[in-house]
Amino acid sequence: MKTKHIILITLAVCGLNACTADLDQTPHTDSQHSAGEVYGTEEGYRQALAKLYASFVITGQEQGGGNADLASNSGYDFLRGYFNLQEAPTDELAATWLSGDKIEGLTYMSWDASDPWVADTYYRAYYTIALCNEFLRHDTEAAAAGNAHLKAYRAEARFLRALSYYYVLDLFGKGPFVDETMGVGSYTPGCYSNRQLFSYIESELKSISSDGLQDPQSCEYGRASKAAAWALLAKLYLNAEVYGAGAHYTDCIACCRKIAAAGFSLEREYGKLFNADNDKRTQEIIFPFVVDAVHTVSWGATTFIVCGECGNTSSQDPARYGLTNGWGMFRVRGELPRLFAGTEKKDRRYMFYTDGQQQWLPKAVDDQSEGYFGEKYSNLTDAGEPASNTGAAGCSIDYPVFRLADVYLMLAESVLRGGQGASRAEALQCVNRVRERAFGNADGDIRAAQLTLKFILDERGRELYWECTRRTDLIRYGLFTGDAYTWQWKGGVADGRATDSRYNVYPIPAAELSANPNLSNENY
Repeated sequence: MKTKHIILITLAVCGLNACTADLDQTPHTDSQHSAGEVYGTEEGYRQALAKLYASFVITGQEQGGGNADLASNSGYDFLRGYFNLQEAPTDELAATWLSGDKIEGLTYMSWDASDPWVADTYYRAYYTIALCNEFLRHDTEAAAAGNAHLKAYRAEARFLRALSYYYVLDLFGKGPFVDETMGVGSYTPGCYSNRQLFSYIESELKSISSDGLQDPQSCEYGRASKAAAWALLAKLYLNAEVYGAGAHYTDCIACCRKIAAAGFSLEREYGKLFNADNDKRTQEIIFPFVVDAVHTVSWGATTFIVCGECGNTSSQDPARYGLTNGWGMFRVRGELPRLFAGTEKKDRRYMFYTDGQQQWLPKAVDDQSEGYFGEKYSNLTDAGEPASNTGAAGCSIDYPVFRLADVYLMLAESVLRGGQGASRAEALQCVNRVRERAFGNADGDIRAAQLTLKFILDERGRELYWECTRRTDLIRYGLFTGDAYTWQWKGGVADGRATDSRYNVYPIPAAELSANPNLSNENY
């Protein structure tokens, strides 16, 4: 059974404007529960910790986002914004509801510091950071001394804060920094550079993975274990050069090897990683965002993904995906299915609805007759039953933040980039394990000569599409902006065009610049 996020405390930290200028303020509690009452028992700490986890997938205290945490542009949760920022500008996703969802800027790689999705994602990340800081002001080292549960809760809060700061680093390249030691009251935080954020995240993750977080085998589902910290460190190290921290490929390999030695294994059926029973895939899913149609109801998160992949003007049957209706929010751009050319009938990751659809999008990016729809996510259980009524309660698909297949591919790439600690033979074995799951046998295995960085990038596209990795991967390869690689509607034209390198990072929202003189945007 999935871990249920039962939230008994209202933590309304700040409104949209000047949010991070007040990151150190004490969250307001509701009239029924004071901070002293909540943090007066171990169970109270557990409930408050649940709010930290849930902050990535919900927006308020009531079903569908009622009693909202933040006053934001769109009112959606962090995961919906993060998905849009990581996928919409790339070759993996074509948005359909352009003006209605205010996603033209992301789709055409033409956003600015006033983009609503950029702002919402920024503020949601910092909202979670503020919640974690408040939690850690109560769950101090002294409070946790002699209590194994409070010690673990403290480490988990530090992990979730590090994860949020990682999102700030990866998306914005820099950002204001506040931790629990900086007190409460009026405060204008200073700005951390990409190198400073890298060092802080690295230090936090190394500390809590050696002392604090639970071992993967004993950790309750949905909570962060040591393996989650290792996986985030691997991501950090794989992209370290982008973050101005130099090459850390050997460190990435070391983290990947720790995870591989911790008892994880690949799920046999790829599709089951993304269905409504994917909380059972603990052998591969290292850390998820838990989504539940009773306790974490949201019209964002994975409800947005699964309903968005089902067309509302196509012949797709929503019931095939455990849905009451399709929203038709997006399809894939033609470059994604092209990665499977020649293996469409063999590779089980080729999960696209093609009936009546063209692969390419020559007329318009928002024309639903063009482009394949997705079939990767499903609100059906293993038994083929709908997990929930998505028309009233949203879906019950957990979002896999880190999973083993990604770890295998990170190790292989790090070897090819010169990292030490694993051989090319081991790298090849990791890649072929992923492909053997995809093909069901060894027919998709590659030879040593075929193991190149270009192959790894394409394999990451085949394995991890719509899992919020593509933008980061393309930037690491130097292909996201510029003209070295163009795709349909990149830059707003049908055949794609070169784009400015400033789009490798998102701008800090304009309202935040007005509130905090320590912040600035280069090239925007």
